[in-house]
Parts: sequence; structure tokens; C-alpha cells
Amino acid sequence: MQAPASETTVAEYLALDAEAEGKLELLNGTVVAMAGASPRHNRIVTNIAFALNADLRHGPCHVFSQDQRVQVEATESYVYPDIVIVCDEPRFDTTARPASLCNPSAVVEVLSQSTIDHDLGAKLGHYRRIPSVRELLFVHVEERVVTTVTRQGDGSWKLVDSGPHGEVELSGVSLPLDAIYERTESLPA
Repeated sequence: MQAPASETTVAEYLALDAEAEGKLELLNGTVVAMAGASPRHNRIVTNIAFALNADLRHGPCHVFSQDQRVQVEATESYVYPDIVIVCDEPRFDTTARPASLCNPSAVVEVLSQSTIDHDLGAKLGHYRRIPSVRELLFVHVEERVVTTVTRQGDGSWKLVDSGPHGEVELSGVSLPLDAIYERTESLPA
């Protein structure tokens, strides 16, 4: 029987991530390598980032996609969402490269069959521990379903599934599902 792997410290993770060829996340002391994404996944991320940036670019919000690391201080974890929005003055921890965003307002994760349990389980739990996060959007790749998770005034969270038609709202931007899934049907998932 193999001995359990030891926990990776934040300092060890930051050093590993700075030198890694791909992206690495740290969740509960465990380093997780990020796999490459499918063409459909990438197109959905592009569609959403384009729509968000088009509506938010002249206001106080910033839209970052795929390579922006986010620090989850409460759990000493680090994640790479597909898209992150910050509507306050962005705060970054620059003690290690790449810089980590500390105060996201909203997060978007595009879900594939291989990541759905991880993203809607462990990562959702970590995102909910970031005090500045008000909204999360989980976009399914293999079907036209979008799950919106919003922080309520009393601190509880509300989960709503939408699809296959209609629209969802994120950071005040209306996102029609037709725009989210535009030109994705023929792409490999």
C-alpha cells in the first residue's frame, strides 16, 4: 500500500507554479495540474469573455480570462478560473509570479465531463469562501445548461439552472445562451 502524499505548502506550490509549463492549482494542500481544454470549451470562454468585456470595458469592472490566478486566502488555495471579473479596484498578491488576484467579484467556469464534479464540488466550495465573490457561472460544454450561483443578502447562496434557451446575467451583463454557445455545435467537446 502506498503512503498518502504529503501536503504541499503554499510556498512550495508558488515555486512549482512559477516554473511549470502548464497551469497548476492548489486545493487543500494538493497540487492539481490543469489539463488542456477542448475547442468547444475554448470557444465558449471566448464568447463569454468577449460579451462581458464589450459591456464592462468602460466601467469599473475588469475582465480576465484563463490565465489569471486567483488566491483563496481562507483556504490557502490558488485556482485558475476560465474567466474572472473584478469590479472593485483589483488587489493582487505580487509576492510570487504570476500575480494572484485577491478580490474577484464574479467567476466563470466552463465544465467538461472530466471537470464537472471537481468544479461544482471542491472549487465551488473554495470560491464561496472568497468574501468579494458575489456570483459564479458554471457553463456546461456538452449541453446548453448554465448554472448561476449568487450570494444572497443574508450570506446564503442561490443556485439556478438555465437552458437550453433564454439568458443569464453576470455582473449586470445579460448573456443570451445563444451567444454563449454561438458556433460551438460542430466543435469537439
